[in-house]
Amino acid sequence: MGQVTLSATPKGNGYQATVTYPNGVSISSSEAFPTQAEAIEAAALKVLGMPERLADLDRPDTPD
Repeated sequence: MGQVTLSATPKGNGYQATVTYPNGVSISSSEAFPTQAEAIEAAALKVLGMPERLADLDRPDTPD
């Protein structure tokens, strides 16, 4: 089963959003957000903006 992880880590005066896919690929925001919640929201929007990556989770030939 594939998992997409959304996380927020401290960066400067705020938090950086990161999306991690099951194959180990991580995509981080270049900007910092004032709160963890805003960083997680930005990560979620990033995932929704790349539907092809979500579709890949259902392909049988894609490693988890």
